Amino acid sequence: MEQTFTYIPQNVCSRKLVIHYDGDVILGIDVVGGCHGNLQGISALAKGMKVDEVVSRLKGIECRGSRTQRTSCPDQIALALEAMKASKGHGEI
Repeated sequence: MEQTFTYIPQNVCSRKLVIHYDGDVILGIDVVGGCHGNLQGISALAKGMKVDEVVSRLKGIECRGSRTQRTSCPDQIALALEAMKASKGHGEI
């Protein structure tokens, strides 16, 4: 059954992430703001993948355009997925 999780990213161009998922599989990611083409590409690649796989691939990516230069929109997606897991209890969804 499809569910959604909304996350407000910090220190990057994107302003909102809406993650659509079923269990531990990502069905889609809608991003408001940010580099539209790049984020559409990342969302398309993440579609159908397990949450932990996406986190392992995106976490820690940095962008010179971010306010701190220590995060990025992909890193924020990873953080959103981790927050989503944590909100479901004990890190399991």
